[in-house]
Amino acid sequence: MTTVALAVTDGMLHFELALACEVFGSDLTGVADPWYHFSLCGPAAVRVGHFRLEPDHGLDRLEHADTVIVPGWADIDRDPPAELVEAVRAAHEAGARVASLCTGAFVLAAAGLLDGRRATTHWAHAEELAARHPRVTVDPDVLYVDDGSVLTSAGKAAAMDLCLHLVRLDHGSSVANTLARRLVVPPHRDGGQAQFVRTPIPAPGNHPLAELFPWALRRLDRPLTVEDLARRARMSSRHLGRHFRSVTGTTPLQWLLTQRIRRAQELLETTDDTVDTIATATGMGTATTLRRHFNRTVGVPPDAYRRTFRSRGLPPAHR
Repeated sequence: MTTVALAVTDGMLHFELALACEVFGSDLTGVADPWYHFSLCGPAAVRVGHFRLEPDHGLDRLEHADTVIVPGWADIDRDPPAELVEAVRAAHEAGARVASLCTGAFVLAAAGLLDGRRATTHWAHAEELAARHPRVTVDPDVLYVDDGSVLTSAGKAAAMDLCLHLVRLDHGSSVANTLARRLVVPPHRDGGQAQFVRTPIPAPGNHPLAELFPWALRRLDRPLTVEDLARRARMSSRHLGRHFRSVTGTTPLQWLLTQRIRRAQELLETTDDTVDTIATATGMGTATTLRRHFNRTVGVPPDAYRRTFRSRGLPPAHR
């Protein structure tokens, strides 16, 4: 997935557009080499918010890209431009991976790419998307949905999550985490995490789990239990579970398993450690346990993952 094309027309949301440019269009060969070949594709000059953009190519160039990104569509009360819809459909038919950010899902839906699929968009517009496109299964409660060749995200920060997810798919966990650190954003939030919390959360400095997360991450090699986490957080296991669900959208044990898998990915990419050694370092205990959970979560065995991402996860000087 080396070429990324950003589809731009009048009326796109500038935040999501700029976010995609920052992730895929910056010179990040110091993070991974080669990085993406990035281009803006649109019909002549376009107006995005208060800005005027000059695309590199016309919309017909979308079908030559490996990945097509469709930013948020500002005016969901009217249909997106037919030429944009046709170009996105043609790109997907030509084999491109197509991803929408926020209300860009309305463009994908108009192109028929979401028919029969599960998808998401900004929660405030999910009901409208479902009403206008009844063949789409709209999930308003997740950050993003990866359905293989078609991906959709919720708004703003969730759009960044999806972009980092794409980088992780293409370059591996270590590269995605390095990029996240450069952007000063969380390195990984699962797509299934809730878009927003219905109950208020305390300020970051006073959050009851603020100290627990880094404490647990430093001890992933140990067989932590819910009781261990609850004891550290000075609360009951039931109370801990409620806080975890509100903050992360998942349970304490599932969160721990996800962190162990992410740590295993990094070690597979950046070290020569055996699977047995990595299983111990990530608290999985045995290689058999690691392989079972890794295969179920990532979709491939640890050895196959290492063959795919080993060289990509290393800094250029160490390849």
